[in-house]
Amino acid sequence: MSEIQQKVTQILVDKIGIASTEATLDANFIKDLGIDSLDYAEIVMEFEQTFEIRIPDNDAEQLQTIAQAVDYISKKVNQN
Repeated sequence: MSEIQQKVTQILVDKIGIASTEATLDANFIKDLGIDSLDYAEIVMEFEQTFEIRIPDNDAEQLQTIAQAVDYISKKVNQN
């Protein structure tokens, strides 16, 4: 598991109280993890703070699974 994936999983565990075993790469934030729009906005802000990146709203709407979030964050982090 990459460092970014570990941090993303920890954010989800801390912010929405899921078990770390639920945070599989193919887990959908809404369908599988039951995250509502308010929780999702909080999580995106936490991703931005933790990884010191900016995630535009259009991009955030496209992130539906943990794998997509990890991939997106990895690309943004490596750009800096």
